[in-house]
Order: sequence, then structure tokens, then C-alpha cells
Amino acid sequence: MSTVTPAATFPVAAPFNTSPAYSGTFIPAVWAAKLNVKFYAASVFGDISNTNWEGEISAMGDKVIINTAPTIAVSNYTVGSGVTYQVPTPSTQELNIDKGKYFAFQINDVLEYQSKPNLLDMFSEDAAQQMRIAIDSTVIYNTFTQGDAANKGTTAGVKSASFNMGTDAAPVALTAANVLQKILEMASILDEQNVPESNRWLIIDPMTRTLLMQSNIAQAYFTGDATSPVRNGLIGMIDRFKVYVSNQLPKGAATAPWISGDGSENSITSASGVKRRAIIAGHTSAITFASQITKMETVRNPTDFGDYIRSLKVYGYKVVAGGGLVLLIAS
Repeated sequence: MSTVTPAATFPVAAPFNTSPAYSGTFIPAVWAAKLNVKFYAASVFGDISNTNWEGEISAMGDKVIINTAPTIAVSNYTVGSGVTYQVPTPSTQELNIDKGKYFAFQINDVLEYQSKPNLLDMFSEDAAQQMRIAIDSTVIYNTFTQGDAANKGTTAGVKSASFNMGTDAAPVALTAANVLQKILEMASILDEQNVPESNRWLIIDPMTRTLLMQSNIAQAYFTGDATSPVRNGLIGMIDRFKVYVSNQLPKGAATAPWISGDGSENSITSASGVKRRAIIAGHTSAITFASQITKMETVRNPTDFGDYIRSLKVYGYKVVAGGGLVLLIAS
């Protein structure tokens, strides 16, 4: 965006003398709703997780109780042997809405009045993108290792134990020759967990996408669409996966901890001697995610003519079905 210099006849003090100009009508309630819509449109987690328990979230510290249906036993029947009745006992999980992110900025009345861009569209677009980067990176980083033990490692597959998904110390070397095979193996791992075929997803990094586009059957999957990829990185289908490209997947340098896609977190230690990156696949039932724009406020600047504008978004996430989450560690 180009910088608009205010007219010389009207003096403007820092920081407004170097900031872009603004205009438009600021309506907090409408703007908050639009921001939330744009966040979900841009966020990977708007598509790969479920929001079944989002409900009414009003503040950090809220707790959502998730009831999980019990498994009903099926028994053999012999005439005259009688019937044993099971007492179904549902289990519960707790989704804590205990995280929040905010943004805050100021607008000068004169600059707002004199400038051309529309405030509502310009700021809601950028705020949604920045929220997406921050929250997607955090959620992916804190869930990517939480799938079932049978869905990762060198003997993945709850029934066959025959798929090598790599380990921290021995990641899989992906090439154009084997990348599709590994993706199909991730699908098979979900098959062995009896995960539904619909609503499956796969998140890959740009390097892996390059390998896919070099594979022999890439064009069978990546057909030319009339429109460009949407902002959340959806690029097409492979097997039964919706495939997303994201820079928010965790990665790790040699002998260094895993770090989040935006570099803000690196608490998962590692003893690996090679660079590695995470590729994850799953089903929308695996991770639940809930968020809400809870505050959208305008406060008049007490020392100047203008507004302080701030917004708070609270959210929470949890892996509720580990069998629906697969991890591939690649080099």
C-alpha cells in the first residue's frame, strides 16, 4: 500500500505523518462480524477442524463439556442362553477456551476524513490474515503430535503396523518418486482406524507441493481450475484428501527443537541430527476448535482528535479423536 502524505498546509505529528491514510464508516458490531467471517475464510482451521461445540463463548476461561457417545457391544446369540444388557456409559472431555489474541490501533479523525481506502474492508482483511497466521500456527504446533501412537512412527497402522511415517531422529526422505505413495499410506492409516472417507484433509508445506507437481501423475490430481486457490491454501484433492498448502506447519533444524510455523513456539525438544518438517493428515472430527470475537471497542483518544480501536478474540482447541490424526515427519 502506498503512503499518502498529508497536505503541507495541515501539520501532522508522528506517528500519523508516516502512516497510511484511512477513511470509511466505523461500525464496531458490523466490523466484528465481518472480521470473524474473514478469519474463517482465511484460516486452515476453518476447514480441517470441527466447531461443533463453539456455542456461546464470551470470555477466556469458559469451558465446554464434550460428551462422547459410548461404544455399544455386539455379542453372539445362542437360543436359550439369555441376553446380557450393557449399561452405556458416555465419556466426557473438556474444551477450555483459555487463549486469546488481540489487536489495537489508532485513527486520527482528519486523516480518516481526507483519505480514500475503505476502513472496514482494508482493516478487516488484514486483521483476519494476521489472526490466521498467529492462531493457525499455534493450534497446529500444539496438536500435530497428538494423534494415536498407531498413526505415527516407523510402524504406523493400527492393524498392519507396516507404514513408515518417520521419526524425529529418522525422518522420511520425500522425493517426487515417493511423495504420492506416502500420502496414500496416510490415507490407509486412517482407513485402518475406520475413519470416514468424507471430510478428510491433508496439510503440506510448499516444498512438498513442489514434489507433488513433479510426480508422474500430478496432473491427474491437480487439474486446471477456472479460479485461483482460495486464501486458506486449498489446492485440490488427492485420494480422499482435501489438500492445503501452509507455511504454518512445524519444522526443525538439525539438533534443534521443533518450532512453530511463525517461529513463536519451540518448546518441543529434539535430538534429531537432520532438518525435518511435519506433514499432517486427518479428519474434521479429530480436532475441535472454537473461537469468538468477544470485544470490539472504540475509545476516543483523550489527547487528540481520533479513536483507539481494539479487538479481542478468544479461542480454544483440543484433539478429541486421536485416531483421526496422522503425522508424517519428513526431511
